[in-house]
Amino acid sequence: MTAEAPATSPFERIGGHPVLRAITDRFYDLMDQDPAYAELRAMHAPDLLEMRASLPLFLAGWAGGPRDWFEANPGKCMMSAHGSFRINAATAGQWSEAMRRALAETDVADREIADAMADVLDRMAKGMARD
Repeated sequence: MTAEAPATSPFERIGGHPVLRAITDRFYDLMDQDPAYAELRAMHAPDLLEMRASLPLFLAGWAGGPRDWFEANPGKCMMSAHGSFRINAATAGQWSEAMRRALAETDVADREIADAMADVLDRMAKGMARD
C-alpha cells in the first residue's frame, strides 16, 4: 500500500477548478448583490457571464494549475487586462474585500492556502489603484 502524494500547488491544495469556480461565483454574487460593492460593480459590464468564466481560469494558472487563460491571452497580465479601468483605492479595496469574503465563504480543501491567496490577491488589487 502506498501513500497518496500530497498536493503541491496552490491550485491542487485549494481544490482545483470546481473550488475556483465556486469562489468566482461567490465573488460575483457578492459584487452583484451587496451594496458595499456598488462602485466596483458599476465598473463592470451589465452581464458578468464572461468574467465568471474567465476569472477561475486565470486563478487556476496563477495558482499553479492549468495555464489555459494565459495560453489564450498571450502577453496579457492582470495589470494590462485592467489598464482601461479607473481603479482607485476604494474600488481596489472593494475588490479585495469581496474576494476575501468569497474565499472565506467557500468550502475549500485547504483553508491555509485560501487565506494566503486572499493576502496575495489583496496586494495585487491594491497595487492596481492609481490615486
